[in-house]
Amino acid sequence: MSEIPKAKIHTLMLDNRKKLVLTGVEDVNGFNEESVSAKTSCGTLIIKGEGLHIDRLCLETGDMSIDGKINALQYLGSDVSRSKLSKLFK
Repeated sequence: MSEIPKAKIHTLMLDNRKKLVLTGVEDVNGFNEESVSAKTSCGTLIIKGEGLHIDRLCLETGDMSIDGKINALQYLGSDVSRSKLSKLFK
């Protein structure tokens, strides 16, 4: 029998707007020095800033850390939290 994968716990820790440590990262959609787009277990997270650099990324464990000046964090939503009825009326 195959085991049902459990959703990874997503945490976010920001230290002095200079270092961001994330867990629950499933994929990185794109990145440059001004923004990073990461798919997390809670939805897509957009990180905006200056001089951003992905210091560490391990998709097996879901860990990621970003260095640079963090100006904004924005979640775009998650299909997990949406009901089947709300998806029908999209």
